[in-house]
Amino acid sequence: MKKTTSSSKSKYRQDFNGDQVFDYKDPSSLSRFVSDGGKITPARISKLSIAQQKRVSGAVKKARSLGLLPNGADAHDTYHRPEAISPAPFEV
Repeated sequence: MKKTTSSSKSKYRQDFNGDQVFDYKDPSSLSRFVSDGGKITPARISKLSIAQQKRVSGAVKKARSLGLLPNGADAHDTYHRPEAISPAPFEV
């Protein structure tokens, strides 16, 4: 049987209240919700509610389309892969 207490902790962040505005024109505040690889941090990691997570992801996507945030990291795309075209001249 599960005990219920009246003073249970919330699983969401305490520093963001329900009416928090995530502005797409402020990439420095949005960058805390984007990982080094360029992925948006999931709600279970960022501790945001579902509504807040939707607003963050929408703001990040809008900032990416305007070029304020990068789409991803180049290092993850080319890590341990050979170059497509060799810089050495072709010899027979």
